[in-house]
Amino acid sequence: MHSMNKVDANVAQIAALFPNCVTERINEEGKLEKVVDFDMLKQELSSFVVEGNEERYQFTWPDKKKAILAANAPINRTLRPCREESVDFDTTQNLYIEGDNLEVLKLLQETYLGKIKVIYIDPPYNTGNDFVYNDDFSESLDEYLANSGQFDNEGNRLVQNAESNGRFHTDWLNMIYPRIKLAKDLLSDDGVIFISMDENEIENLKKICNEIFGEQNYVQEIIWHKKFSPQNDAKYFSLNHESILCYAKNKPNFNRNLLPATEEMTKRYKNPDNDPRGPWTSGDCTIGRVTEKDYYPITTPSGREVYPSNGNVWRFSRETFKRLIDDNRIWFGENGDNMPRVKRFLSETNNGIVPISIWGFDEVGHTQSASQELKKLFDDKQYFDYPKPVGLIKKAILISTDKDSIVLDFFSGSATTAQATMQLNAEDGGNRRFILVQLPELTEPKTDAYKDGYSNLCEIGKERIRRAGAKIKADSPMTTQDLDTGFRVLKCDSSNMKEVYYNPAELEISLLTDLTDNIKEDRTAEDLLFQVMLDLGIMLSAKVEQTTLDGKTVFNVNGNHLIACFDKEITDETIKAIAKQEPYYFVMRDDGFANDSVATNFEQIFATYSPDTVRKVL
Repeated sequence: MHSMNKVDANVAQIAALFPNCVTERINEEGKLEKVVDFDMLKQELSSFVVEGNEERYQFTWPDKKKAILAANAPINRTLRPCREESVDFDTTQNLYIEGDNLEVLKLLQETYLGKIKVIYIDPPYNTGNDFVYNDDFSESLDEYLANSGQFDNEGNRLVQNAESNGRFHTDWLNMIYPRIKLAKDLLSDDGVIFISMDENEIENLKKICNEIFGEQNYVQEIIWHKKFSPQNDAKYFSLNHESILCYAKNKPNFNRNLLPATEEMTKRYKNPDNDPRGPWTSGDCTIGRVTEKDYYPITTPSGREVYPSNGNVWRFSRETFKRLIDDNRIWFGENGDNMPRVKRFLSETNNGIVPISIWGFDEVGHTQSASQELKKLFDDKQYFDYPKPVGLIKKAILISTDKDSIVLDFFSGSATTAQATMQLNAEDGGNRRFILVQLPELTEPKTDAYKDGYSNLCEIGKERIRRAGAKIKADSPMTTQDLDTGFRVLKCDSSNMKEVYYNPAELEISLLTDLTDNIKEDRTAEDLLFQVMLDLGIMLSAKVEQTTLDGKTVFNVNGNHLIACFDKEITDETIKAIAKQEPYYFVMRDDGFANDSVATNFEQIFATYSPDTVRKVL
């Protein structure tokens, strides 16, 4: 009988926005309570490192605040289209993006915020050999020891040996944290992320995900049985499994799909009594003792009176049991003398099975089969170490997506996720789209990949998608005619705009004579178009049509949602013709006007023919 506690409500709202900023402490009454970590909240709302030193329950490491800053800091980058390396550029809905995934994830924030249904990533496992991302957090041993506070009052190290393992974890944590933090924002409210990891960092990964997503959004740790035979040279145990962590954006909204029933499962359904409802299997009619009222006798058709055994009671009340018997849903055996069992009909199942937390190699593949899958596509050449099997990722996608969902993998490696998405679409008629992101990590000169002309991992990934798509269509030509096996290649690069566009106040007067416009000379009209699409939040897979109007190249994106013209010498007639199409957005370059008169008339023309059009001049 009192009013709502606004403090608790405010803390709950902060927890929803920034789960890592709500922690626990013991209050003056000795009770555990949730409180806001204001130091962390200040860091989330600041563009510089905020210092704070109060003890609290938290997961931290050297330079964690810089990792948060790295996630929040803006960048001047763009994505440039590459038609010549794409497949079906004008019609495909799939994307393959080359670049550092931290930068790419930032560029995708505006356009794909809350639109990704599932993310699968297989990040570096931090074995010491595969760490290729460096976000300027590298630190010397002395710097690490200083940040960790591991000096005594005289400046002597507290341990005899340097904590190389701790520093090892620090670098990895600084790499993975901002990427997962950005990835969360891209997920839809009913979306999930799957992250493959081995024993080196699985515990740290859980702590990071608990902080970023909130412990309440932990879904499951899946165990993948990745090897079918023991490793006989293992020092202690043969490690035959890996973990896949699954976290939801908002767990109550995540509706996981059932898996299709296997042939082995359907074989369990029989119909010995020729029931018109079809095949069935039977289940136990008893449960552990809950109440005495459900302990009563049942008379079998043979006349024998039976009770629940082993201290159990009947699963159903007397009334329900009678109704089930009358409906021929209780089976007493062929002779009518057995303990009763309830019939469960195949026709009444949920059209699938609940996924379990252990995924066996016989179902989703193992490390060796994954390598064989890739080798078959590349003429028996071993181009990539430790790829994931297609079946593994396909199962994760099947569990978590609708048929028109977007799938994101920003550590795409050999592009298994693309093949898994296309294969699943081929099997169930889906229209799922994939977005793959990969750093163009160079291949070693001694490898077969390098010798065969694949200079970096992206070249292998793109070729795999081409070959996998062709194979899927060849294997099922009658059902895959409309299957999207293309992909639009985009490459992360510096902004199309010169520095003066962003910081005009810093321009030296002496440089004015060298400037003709604020767009870099080596950038094409299509480069500008895709940067505008990013800026305006338009899907990078949107349909782009190129037409000619009054001799000028005009881009129409998603019909007339966006019209752009980046040619020069644009006249009143051209602008009038564009305005008459009533686009939602119109974009042109600053020096595109034929003369000052056209620039003066620009706004008046749109005010007359399309006053609601949003105009933007670069």
